[in-house]
Amino acid sequence: MNNLTGCFFFQQIIRIPETSNATYEAMKEWGKRMGKVSIQCKDTPGFVVNHLLVPYLFEAMAMVEREDAFKEDIDIAMKLGTGYPMGPLELSDYVGLDTLKFIGDGWMRDYPDEPMYRYPKILAKLVDDGKMGIKSGQGFYNYNKE
Repeated sequence: MNNLTGCFFFQQIIRIPETSNATYEAMKEWGKRMGKVSIQCKDTPGFVVNHLLVPYLFEAMAMVEREDAFKEDIDIAMKLGTGYPMGPLELSDYVGLDTLKFIGDGWMRDYPDEPMYRYPKILAKLVDDGKMGIKSGQGFYNYNKE
């Protein structure tokens, strides 16, 4: 197992006002039987992981767009500075730039006044150019073996 697959060892239980304690406890037990750790959160955009992760990825893209730092330096800084296995731009390419844009489009539609849900223009340009990340062979980085 690598660090990227570790996220599959937990489950987010979204608890709404109508969720009974019995249902919540049953979900926790179901997760435990599957070897997962359960966490509880409200029904919010992206729940816990994506609510924190996607704006982080968007800000790294914005730094490239503003020319605050080179993409390689941003990724190195986050890997060495935080111990993350991938930098934010590498992770964006891994997730898929089209996937991140799709998430951002939904958030911007549903929460137009929330600046943390807006993605930078560079993301839309890359996707419009067919650069989706690893799956297309190019995103912030070039993955073609040519």
